[in-house]
Amino acid sequence: MATSQQSNNLPASSRWRALGPGIILSAAAVGGSHLVASTQAGALFGWQLWWLILLVNVIKYPFFRFGVTYTLNNQESLIAGYYRKGPWYLRTFILLNLIGAVVNTAGVLLLTASLLKLFLPDSWSLNLISAGLLAICVALLLAGHYRSLDRLAKLIMFSLTVATIVAVAIAWQQDTSPPADFISPSPWELAALGFLVAMMGWMPVPIELSAINSLWIRSKQKLMNLSLRDCLFDFNLGYWVTAVLALLFLALGALIQFGNPQPVAMAGGQFASQFVAMYRDTIGPWSEYLVGAIAFLCMFGTTLAVLDGYARTLRESFRVIGQHGDKPNWQMSEAGWLILQAIAGLALIMFFRGALGPMLTFAMTLAFITTPFFAWLNFSLAHRQPLALKWRVYGWIGVLYLTLFALGFLLWSALLS
Repeated sequence: MATSQQSNNLPASSRWRALGPGIILSAAAVGGSHLVASTQAGALFGWQLWWLILLVNVIKYPFFRFGVTYTLNNQESLIAGYYRKGPWYLRTFILLNLIGAVVNTAGVLLLTASLLKLFLPDSWSLNLISAGLLAICVALLLAGHYRSLDRLAKLIMFSLTVATIVAVAIAWQQDTSPPADFISPSPWELAALGFLVAMMGWMPVPIELSAINSLWIRSKQKLMNLSLRDCLFDFNLGYWVTAVLALLFLALGALIQFGNPQPVAMAGGQFASQFVAMYRDTIGPWSEYLVGAIAFLCMFGTTLAVLDGYARTLRESFRVIGQHGDKPNWQMSEAGWLILQAIAGLALIMFFRGALGPMLTFAMTLAFITTPFFAWLNFSLAHRQPLALKWRVYGWIGVLYLTLFALGFLLWSALLS
């Protein structure tokens, strides 16, 4: 395998062949944080939060980048690095991933099914659509493993980016200004803090997904030699396209829904249905299919990435623990974890759908609270190689910002209780 030292003389075309892990990460990002949170931010507050969305992406950037450089420089995944720091770091990571694997699978799958139901006969139940979509996703992943996900993610992200730019351009041409007497709500009131925390927790994705990206890089290495330069090109392209898409989804909400007298639905599935319907009513019936396709592409790509990513992570985590003689030594194949995760997610939809909303809010808030921990953990692992001064400063600024915001939220929560 190519190391970072071998990398720098490879032709530019190798960068395009190396595309994959970063694009898959971006496909995972555009579900809940973009389609729902970014669009809701625009629908509720107009353009007021554009800088915060951009700031969160900038603040979190180095900690995802550290995961890429650690994987290439040390030729091992972040999960192995977490264990090197101490077994309890990896055990904490596993606990959060067990929660995320079930709750996030159920959440993204239900939202994907809700979007697809808009274009299917009313007699088709959400449970049936969810089960059908889940079967398709699992079959695609089992048949093609990483290679299948790699190809699908590139197709989905290209189509999604083009369609979203077209939708924003169309919305920009419409006269959808709020009424003259409309008073814009402020996002800087305490009542909005819960929304801001949930949005930032999953923007662009929780930092612990950098470990999943690390495993996707390791899988890509089995298909071709990878250089550090090429991997960073792939990561940067995927990450910053994701950031731009977050702003475009904010624009969709601000241009179409902001100032509308109809209250903004906060539940993910209800909001997506409401948003698609508002496009239809504002621009015309044909636009329903464009926006519906964008929303479905968002969620289908996220569902694939969530299913694959968590299954890989759980398998590797227990493999690393078992390799070092720690218990429990739950050796299960990636396919086994994938099927178990799929069954658990579908069961949550079928039997506990009413509790799924609070579970997702809990998962998003937990992701935000644990963000400083994983940011510091990735930062500390990156220090195994000499770090330039700019990256040390950048890292400490990010850790400080995320820690202070998390502590402020915990203090606010304690005062309310």
